[in-house]
Amino acid sequence: MTPATIAFITVFFLLLLVSVKPFGLYMANVMEGRPIWPLRVGARFEGLIYKLCGVDPTSQMGWKKYAVALIVFNALGALAVYALQRLQVWLPLNPQQFANVSADSSFNTAVSFITNTNWQGYSGESTMSYLTQMAALAVQNFMSAASGIVVAIALIRGFARHSASTIGNVWADLTRSTLYILLPLSVLLALLLVGQGVVQNFSAYQDVTTIESVTYQNPKVDAAGNPLKDSAGNPITETQTTQKQTLPMGPMASQEAIKELGTNGGGFVNANSAHPYENPTAISNFLEMFAILLIPMSLTYTFGRMAGDTRQGWAVFAAMAILFVPLMVLAVHSEQQGNPLIAKLGVDQTASLTQPGGNMEGKESRFGIGASALFAAITTVTSCGAVNSMHDSFTPLGGLVPLFNMQLGEVVFGGVGTGIYSMLIFAIVGVFIAGLMIGRTPEYLGKKIEAFEIKMSSIAILVMPFIVLTGTAVAVSIASGKAAVANPGAHGFSEILYAFSSAGNNNGSAFAGISANTPFYNIGLGLVMWLGRYWPIVAVLAIAGSLAAKKRVPVTAGTMLTYGPTFVILLIGTVLLVGALTFVPALALGPIVEHLTLWGT
Repeated sequence: MTPATIAFITVFFLLLLVSVKPFGLYMANVMEGRPIWPLRVGARFEGLIYKLCGVDPTSQMGWKKYAVALIVFNALGALAVYALQRLQVWLPLNPQQFANVSADSSFNTAVSFITNTNWQGYSGESTMSYLTQMAALAVQNFMSAASGIVVAIALIRGFARHSASTIGNVWADLTRSTLYILLPLSVLLALLLVGQGVVQNFSAYQDVTTIESVTYQNPKVDAAGNPLKDSAGNPITETQTTQKQTLPMGPMASQEAIKELGTNGGGFVNANSAHPYENPTAISNFLEMFAILLIPMSLTYTFGRMAGDTRQGWAVFAAMAILFVPLMVLAVHSEQQGNPLIAKLGVDQTASLTQPGGNMEGKESRFGIGASALFAAITTVTSCGAVNSMHDSFTPLGGLVPLFNMQLGEVVFGGVGTGIYSMLIFAIVGVFIAGLMIGRTPEYLGKKIEAFEIKMSSIAILVMPFIVLTGTAVAVSIASGKAAVANPGAHGFSEILYAFSSAGNNNGSAFAGISANTPFYNIGLGLVMWLGRYWPIVAVLAIAGSLAAKKRVPVTAGTMLTYGPTFVILLIGTVLLVGALTFVPALALGPIVEHLTLWGT
């Protein structure tokens, strides 16, 4: 990496590290209902919400009631998102008079946004009205993020409580996480982004005449939206020329803020955070990356604080950081090395195979290679899915990093809430393995880990690779799955694998090069998103209920320390073994063979 990139990354993570403890402490105080000033100020408004909804916030719930309430709440949200898309042509705040969204795309988008995936098979600026963007998509950005937070808090309570039959009140948890965490941060970030030039208005789109004509190649598609190909399998394009450009308007900054803070990722426009209206400057890019990681990182301290031992939180944080840094460095290094085939075209054939300037294809010059590769690594270790560059244009190893980040299970900081509770599931499995090796009953935070916890942990961990690999296998086996892929060979396989990895891990980013807005992908990816979100959630809440009911086991000389270097190494090994052993064969068919082909040419 270049010295400038190293300095940038160092400053970025030092600022994040300084924020972890104070913000993690704040979230712990909010979710524990401590009398801090934001809760005192908002108490009357919070109480009004409970009164209007007929909720008693002091009433505690067992894990089954908690899980049912959360899933029903999210299902109702899906119905609302679906209905707004199907009716938008007759609803207000639609200055462009966009038509109703098709049934299969509406289904996919509804599931996508309630599951915190925010996969988008459509172009937002040419499909969704302002009302749909705000009342459907932005609202679910808050609700899906809050849902992830409350599941994490419920699991932490399972460790903190003993001989208890309840894990909290889902309605109070959802209200507090939204009212005191997500909403104020979103308002602040939206104002900062507006100050950097992010668009925030309700104006109609603006048509302008460009100084020069623009000629471009537009892929031809069939009636189903699949790209047409010639006999050699190459996409068929048609040349088009225009001097007209339509500039999208709308409430972008408000949606941009929560999409990053909630690790959602759905862009107001198709180009997402690469678009200058969503992410115009290097400062806005810095703010957006910071926002993506702030809550997931800080929740590790929240975990330690609520569990009664902050060393536990720092151990989890250390494991996440150690997993993240090498992958991030690999992405940045690979992109700065560039394409060796381009280097060979140079005049000096004895020169290094490093592409002059690195691989700038698919990247915005205002960000550069370092910040683009860093953004790609951040958005895929979390479940955000926002992008400021085209992942499909990355080098094979540069593209492998975001793919592998997701396939680890989105546990390296992870999504809002999902990262910490997924990593704690790996911790449970890790101490179970350690207990088997030393012949002791495994314990974690004073709770015995027994058969039920391991069964539920297995479900939470294995459902993702099962649905991802099954979906990929089906897609590469049938005509409707293969027809949507524009690129042949290993890269085309990577695009399909990336799509199902993104859906199964509720990430939402795309490799592009694949026409996903078809009935097969809309329905197939929608089902994968649903299963990838709610099967693990139910399993995690079941573990929370089981742990809360257990008595606390006293610490003895034989108790394994779960905050030292040995535990950190054990936790990292558990994550890598599950992620690597599951997906390496599939990766070998995609980015790995593509890398070997490229550098062996």
